[in-house]
Amino acid sequence: MNVIELVDNMSEEMYLRLKHAAETGKWPEGTPVEQAQRDSAMQLSMAYQARKLDSDQMLTIGSDGEIVHKSKAELKQQFKKSSVARQDSTDASKTSDNIARFTDL
Repeated sequence: MNVIELVDNMSEEMYLRLKHAAETGKWPEGTPVEQAQRDSAMQLSMAYQARKLDSDQMLTIGSDGEIVHKSKAELKQQFKKSSVARQDSTDASKTSDNIARFTDL
């Protein structure tokens, strides 16, 4: 089985385990990962991101197999959009019933 077939048949749970091992040097249950295992886990995680995840997040692997890089202006624009969307959703959920009230101590 080659790497492409392996990644195509990999479950999301396995991807998350491999990603955790590559990031921390330990398996999720706490067993240490050898350097060769960590290198393989990193390669498989990157291949999974490229093949299955459609992410445009900074420093992830894009569908073209390249690391996603963004300029400072692009990141500012992205964060501005997400903060505006978050602000709109919190404004909509605020009503007079949701105000915290404190008594004098």
